Amino acid sequence: MEKFDVIVIGTGSGMGIASRAVSEGLRVALVDRGPLGGTCLNNGCIPSKMLIYPADVIRALQDAKKVGIEGVITKIDFQKIMSRMRSVVDMSRKDMEESIKSADHLTLYQQTGEFISDYILNVGDETITAPKIAIASGSREMVPHISGLEETGYINNITLLNLKTLPESLIIIGAGYIGCEYGHFFSAMGTKVTILGRSPTVLANEDPEIRKIVNEALSRDLNLLTNHEVVKVELEAGKKVVSARNRLDGKVYKFGAEEIMVASGRRSNSDLLKPEETGIEVDSHGWIRVNKYLETTKPGIWALGDATGKHMFRHTANYEADIVSNNMFKEEKRENDEHAFPHAVFTHPQVAGVGLKEAEALAAGHKILVGRARYTDVAKGIAMAEEEGFVKVVVENDSGKILGCSIVGSEAGELVQQVVYLMNTDNQDLGPLIRSQVIHPTISEALAKAFSNLEHAQHSEEEKRGAISER
Repeated sequence: MEKFDVIVIGTGSGMGIASRAVSEGLRVALVDRGPLGGTCLNNGCIPSKMLIYPADVIRALQDAKKVGIEGVITKIDFQKIMSRMRSVVDMSRKDMEESIKSADHLTLYQQTGEFISDYILNVGDETITAPKIAIASGSREMVPHISGLEETGYINNITLLNLKTLPESLIIIGAGYIGCEYGHFFSAMGTKVTILGRSPTVLANEDPEIRKIVNEALSRDLNLLTNHEVVKVELEAGKKVVSARNRLDGKVYKFGAEEIMVASGRRSNSDLLKPEETGIEVDSHGWIRVNKYLETTKPGIWALGDATGKHMFRHTANYEADIVSNNMFKEEKRENDEHAFPHAVFTHPQVAGVGLKEAEALAAGHKILVGRARYTDVAKGIAMAEEEGFVKVVVENDSGKILGCSIVGSEAGELVQQVVYLMNTDNQDLGPLIRSQVIHPTISEALAKAFSNLEHAQHSEEEKRGAISER
């Protein structure tokens, strides 16, 4: 058995912990069954956004008609778009591999790690142990049990990155983040896209006012069908045919396409890792349980990122890696502060949010003020013809503390980041914004306008329950 000071499982955000341990002069084992770099580098944030940016350019040109500019796209070089993405990913992974292999006191195991006893893992043909272990094992695609799906074949967010030709038509099963982002990408490229979502709306975890706008906007670019549960997939006359039950009328409808994409959620990797063999508790879905210090139920073992099933974003996992590094090597523990975890969905229009939504704030017992503003409430929004852009903020009534913000529209992620900074000030209130000048004309004025439009939430108890049940 090989003994180490620290074992890190996962080379995504886990790399930060491994680097910190090596800098402390410790012997470190790094375990990862997949390509180095984790989901973000290989099939998540980096490749998807390299594909989506060209789609954004296409939509920007098409939307320019609103301001009197009409352009013609003479060619979309799908192969170049794909090869450019793959070259960046491959180069980044190669650089990482070279860095890891040249590092002192760092041993890489590129196999599946499996706990077999307390603090002991089997990795390939070897057995390793350490008193301190960090689990950043990520997650993987959840494939629904649909009759005929495996036999008919499908692509997912991993295999689509290897496409050489653009499918003429595509059915996406799932209307969450991945489904909406790739629905935007493929439809902008020229593919005839149908999204089939089981929930009553796209992006079910977003604020109801935000997702209503996204529903309407996406429906113009592709065939968006919510409340449709896929029950069967089969081949008919050379096409892949999906049968889906409309949850409103109970009828089954058929949809045909050249290709099918599954984007129906993520599942835990704990069935591969078997953390229960070392005394780590998991919940009913296999996500690893952690406390506010990201400690598992086993002393000396921490978990972070997708492994916990909470906030499944790379920037959040990086933040949590800092927490684990601190708590692994310092006596004074840091808590995992979850009040201002931001996110963005790079569909068309873009969506972003941070903190609590209105219904969540009410359910938590907060007395709140809600502010709203359209992009077109300010001069820059009018200039941009941003008719769908919308900002919504939630503030605690008595203290002025910012509880959350939701935005849909151009550069939503950039706008919401300003609120993230405010929510991490000492008082977490809107005071700095109120005291600040806002450059005119900018779209940031829409954010300031939302905070200046604060009013008491006007919802009955029935409406509150309904808003929460939609999530």
